[in-house]
Amino acid sequence: MKKIVNPWRGVEGYRCYGCDPNSPQGLRMEFYEDGEEIVSRWQPRPEYQGWVDTLHGGIQATLCDEISSWVVFRKFQTSGVTSRMEVRYLKPVHTSDDHIVLRARVEEQRRNIVRIGVRLFDGRGELCTEAVCVYFLFPKEKSRTEFHFCECSVEEAEG
Repeated sequence: MKKIVNPWRGVEGYRCYGCDPNSPQGLRMEFYEDGEEIVSRWQPRPEYQGWVDTLHGGIQATLCDEISSWVVFRKFQTSGVTSRMEVRYLKPVHTSDDHIVLRARVEEQRRNIVRIGVRLFDGRGELCTEAVCVYFLFPKEKSRTEFHFCECSVEEAEG
């Protein structure tokens, strides 16, 4: 796996709830490329509970949505917006787990519409949540001029 470089790190005004590494309240997600998949290993925190020791379903949905956007950034080298999302909660995710793993990949593309499948696994590797995110891709020029997207690359060293 290779770590994906965050192209917005250090950009003035960048405060993404999902991936800003300096956001005290945010999720601070990091992403890796593993073949066709984008992967994130994330540590749940107690402040993201819905019920005692249970990761809030809205946080799970946000994690799935965020990794889907990174599939778009890396695999299509542009940005976009979520147009639809469906989440299936299969098992509880515990905030006491030392980590969870998300894996996402492109399932289908039709012109500028992309369907991305996401799987969320608990610390024991059990599938807990599945999501399908449908993304509308921006033209690359719009992505550069309006959203400061330049390139989504990976670090040279293996992660």
